[in-house]
Amino acid sequence: MSKKDILQTVLTRLGIIRNNYTVAPGLYSVGSPDGDSPVLVTANYKLTFDALRRCLTGMDAWILVVDTCGINVWCAAGKGTFSTEEVVRRVEAAGLAQIVAHRTLVLPQLAATGVSAVKVHQKSGFSVVWGPVRAVDIPAFLRNGMKAEPVQRQVTFSFAERLVLIPVELSACLKPSLAILAALFILSGIGPWIFSPAEAGDRGLTAAAAYLGGVFAGGILVPLLLPWVPGRAFSIKGGIAGVGAGLVVAVAAAGRFGLWGWAASILMASAVASYLAMNFTGATPFTSPSGVEKEMRRAIPIQAAAALAGVAAWIGSAFGI
Repeated sequence: MSKKDILQTVLTRLGIIRNNYTVAPGLYSVGSPDGDSPVLVTANYKLTFDALRRCLTGMDAWILVVDTCGINVWCAAGKGTFSTEEVVRRVEAAGLAQIVAHRTLVLPQLAATGVSAVKVHQKSGFSVVWGPVRAVDIPAFLRNGMKAEPVQRQVTFSFAERLVLIPVELSACLKPSLAILAALFILSGIGPWIFSPAEAGDRGLTAAAAYLGGVFAGGILVPLLLPWVPGRAFSIKGGIAGVGAGLVVAVAAAGRFGLWGWAASILMASAVASYLAMNFTGATPFTSPSGVEKEMRRAIPIQAAAALAGVAAWIGSAFGI
């Protein structure tokens, strides 16, 4: 891993170059592999590729990279880009049968939803062995005769694994947040006085605090405390955390904006937190595409209604309603 690789990894984790961080499909070598060296198949998302080659340091192996359009293994398998046909295509394109003496491909376990081992063997002559879930377990897997221990088959989603995903999730809401905050300051200036820049600044800070509290609750707090936040649906988890954030903002404002101000803070924070927490489903191993779609159909209209009600209550609080 060069300094450039490390820098690009950081930028990818921050969501800056995430959508085009790829490596060209094809056959790569680690160390000095020969005809008897193992062949490990992976996606062309460079973060995935780098994780694999980093774990193979000091070993001799082949890495066959398939074209997943820059998507990681698990997501690509679900989307159909890490597929039986693509694996067979890359085996043939690389001339793998003329490079290695054996006929075994080690595929990541998380690619199993998109690849048929039987069909790969029928079409390419190579048998598929399913490797462990995590790249870090591959050296032990290879030393153990390509047999994975039960713990190496288990998908985890620990505190550290959730923590590392937060920056890229937050980066997606950075640009919308600037526009939303600007709108909140403008709306905060509306009142019996028609429009007041002073009120926009004063009241706008409280509205911004409610919004940012929702971002913190749904984009940071829920991911970190995911197993312990009540509720099964992520939107509910976020809504609960958002209510707490809204209450904190309302209390901090010392009731200056009345009951409607309290309601506005809670509604806005809970709507934002609910949406961001729901958006985190795409980064977790707890959900399925159909489950996410079902939750979104139910939750988004409620989130939108809560946000609009919060804005209306906030404007109404300026009129002493």
